[in-house]
Amino acid sequence: MRILTRTLPLLLLLCLASPVLAQDSPKPETIVDKMAFKFVRGVTNVATSIAEVPKQTYLNVRDRGKVGYVVGPLAGIGMTVYRAVMGAAETVFFMVPQPGYFDPMVDPEYVWQGWEEMRNEPINQADAGQPAPAK
Repeated sequence: MRILTRTLPLLLLLCLASPVLAQDSPKPETIVDKMAFKFVRGVTNVATSIAEVPKQTYLNVRDRGKVGYVVGPLAGIGMTVYRAVMGAAETVFFMVPQPGYFDPMVDPEYVWQGWEEMRNEPINQADAGQPAPAK
């Protein structure tokens, strides 16, 4: 019984202390740089969120055809609100290393990114075998 009462706390201490000692803490300059970048990204996303309306309209017309003229502005309004709220959250909580060590909360990171790839499946079966039209 004595051996168990002495070795159990020692084993527990070794199990808890070894991962802490193995981790290398990041330099303060790196942390401050990532915080500043997160703050600027948040402010930029709040300021440019209104550009989601024409972006979503263009992308929906390109990917879905004429129905994109109706769906695009609605998606743009939704994405404007989403990008503005997430940008405000990044601005307010820029010191918090979430999600995942100062990663962006919105994908794509900025409104001017993500214009290249097609995002949706073709609506018509006849369009399924045809490549996307060139710009």
